[in-house]
Amino acid sequence: MTITIAGSGLAELTCAWLLASRGHRVRLRPRPSYGPRPLLLGEDTLALMRALWGVASPADGHRLTHRHVRWAPGPPDPPLAHPAVVLDGALLCRRLLDRLCARHPDASRPGPEPAGPPHWTVTAEPPTGHPGEHWTAGRRHLLAGEAPLAPGQDDTTARLDRTDLAWLHLTPLGNGRALLQAMVPGPVARPAELLGRLLAASELAPRLLHPPETAVALPAAPRLHLLPATAPSTCTPGTLLVGAGAIRYDPLSGTGTAQALRTAILAAALIGSAAADTPPDLLCAYYAARLRTAFQEHLTTCARLYPQAFPDPSWQHELNACGWPGTPLTG
Repeated sequence: MTITIAGSGLAELTCAWLLASRGHRVRLRPRPSYGPRPLLLGEDTLALMRALWGVASPADGHRLTHRHVRWAPGPPDPPLAHPAVVLDGALLCRRLLDRLCARHPDASRPGPEPAGPPHWTVTAEPPTGHPGEHWTAGRRHLLAGEAPLAPGQDDTTARLDRTDLAWLHLTPLGNGRALLQAMVPGPVARPAELLGRLLAASELAPRLLHPPETAVALPAAPRLHLLPATAPSTCTPGTLLVGAGAIRYDPLSGTGTAQALRTAILAAALIGSAAADTPPDLLCAYYAARLRTAFQEHLTTCARLYPQAFPDPSWQHELNACGWPGTPLTG
């Protein structure tokens, strides 16, 4: 069975690795890299990566030991032991791509194309014309920018704080730098300016030498594709969406990377079952149902956590959107 992997993100590469290791013919169509991307991986996610890829923890990441949280009004919780590694996600994917190509060189060779279309295409980006659409649970955006830590600050503890308008997360990156993120309840015209104001209103301000000078605002509400899997036909391959193209978690959960890996595992299992003559339509329906269940559980968690922190009316739309969408997912 021939599978095209259209992309080079963590979910796509992991699916390619699993399929190639099971004897499937994999053809890679990697995407270009868009520069460094800080990625925070907890111990559970690192253990999952080790189990899938057979590699040890990244040696060049910045290691964190604790997490300090102030979610509701009042004093923060005591620091919790929370081992994690901060690394460049783009660099990690390049190294995994190298490992994949070294172990399975046929995946990267142009070679003759098989007769007829490939059986499946796996991607994190829905192709043009892919049926279905995303259900997005809200309008919230994540602001992100880097800044230097103030002298003498602990660079082994990640910190979560809140204001009436946003939650903020400070992640030390090593070498005296930190990533500051803030989740706000809607689009933002001037992200660096708002991020600076939020920092000043939080207890994180003394930990940075100054606010980030530049920042980006990214859509970050939970999102689910309503048709993440389509079966092959006589003319076209089947399509399996993985990673954030299939399901995106709220960054507050801290489990987005692990969820992306799980979609890769499930997609590889689906293709293996299809190769063993299980009807692809049934497998695609099962894939969609599994993602819907995970999405519902995630929204339930958001609906429980967010009202504890944000009584502000500006968050009401987001709090309402945390409820299970119901009808759009049952049609």
